[in-house]
Amino acid sequence: MESLIAKLGLALAIGLLVGLERGWRERDAPDGARTAGIRTYAITGLLGGLTASLALSLEAPSLLIAGLFAFTAVFAWYKSREALHDADFSVTGVVAGMSVFMLGALAVTGDQRAAAAGGTALAVILASRDLLHGLVKRISWVELRAALVLAVMTAIILPLLPAQAVDPWGGFNPRQVWIFTVLTAAISYLGYIAVRVFGATRGVLVGGLAGAVVSSTAVTLALARTAAAGGNPWPLAGAATLAAAVSVLRVTGIVAIVAPSVLGVAGIAILAAVAVFAICGGLYLTRGNLAGTGDGSPRNPFELGPLLLFAVGFAVVSTISAAAASGHSAGMVATSAVSGVFDVDVAVLSALRLLGASADVEAVGHAVLIALATNAVGRLIVAAATGPVRFWLPLAGASALAGAAGAAAFAALPHFTWPGATPIL
Repeated sequence: MESLIAKLGLALAIGLLVGLERGWRERDAPDGARTAGIRTYAITGLLGGLTASLALSLEAPSLLIAGLFAFTAVFAWYKSREALHDADFSVTGVVAGMSVFMLGALAVTGDQRAAAAGGTALAVILASRDLLHGLVKRISWVELRAALVLAVMTAIILPLLPAQAVDPWGGFNPRQVWIFTVLTAAISYLGYIAVRVFGATRGVLVGGLAGAVVSSTAVTLALARTAAAGGNPWPLAGAATLAAAVSVLRVTGIVAIVAPSVLGVAGIAILAAVAVFAICGGLYLTRGNLAGTGDGSPRNPFELGPLLLFAVGFAVVSTISAAAASGHSAGMVATSAVSGVFDVDVAVLSALRLLGASADVEAVGHAVLIALATNAVGRLIVAAATGPVRFWLPLAGASALAGAAGAAAFAALPHFTWPGATPIL
């Protein structure tokens, strides 16, 4: 009895939560002018729970099905009358009522946590109407297509890929390669969408920081060209330095998601380097004005061509790293050093996936730091090749100081075990 009372209480709570949102949205309507408010949705959740309870007691699943159809018919009829009166063609209220009824039934017959989560999600979606409608109006077709591609790659392609390594060294696991490819692209895409939502036309600084979520090397190249065309080199170098800090933080986020235990080895050194990059970048920015220089709009990072190239490069580097790390970790570190010049994400993810297989946490931490260091060298090569000395020399100074601070922190401060951190590999 107590268990049933608790389940019915959850069904009632789900209806109250959804009804609170529905009632608040129509709070200015006079009494009797709306089909359903907080009380009706609360009773709907309880009704779903009671119907499911009777179906279980009588061992008659058809009773629950009949109850759902009867409720839907009555609710939809009243909603249709309200819609005719208000000239409203939305079916959201009917679907919400059906959902509350079924979630109430789930609270009694199934997983209570799933029912509670579903009710919360339903209320959040209903309350986010203005936000979601505004997002639909602002998003472009290219961005929508990118999101659909991400969904297809995650929900359709990923389950079809083999989950075992297909090479002798255990380096090329198609499913793992695809997971990390989608993860990296999704992080970049979310950064891009954030800039689109909050505005990316506030100058080179905002565009550079946002672009670093995609590629700090590309940002450095764009800023170097702007400096070569006559832009003030000091603040441009400051923007490039801050972009480097964002790039390191992005890689740190990937490490924290994939294998957080590595942060116990490399985390303090990374934080020291980021702090130096941030200080130097802030100082450089005070030496001039960024207004009117460059284009602050980052390109959509979730394009299919570059994404497939990333997957191929990741697969090749992963296989080479696994072969080189067979029996020792020096080969993995060397591979990370070389590949980090071209793509730090590929180098870092290739090292992380070897954790626990052919490399320990200490070796993987070394590989991550070396990949970040060689990627900084790659940025400097690009800056020196395309920008003036007054642009790349401050960037080189900040990179050298950041590298020295990271090395000192790595050597002087103790490494530690990240509590409860296990890789998702």
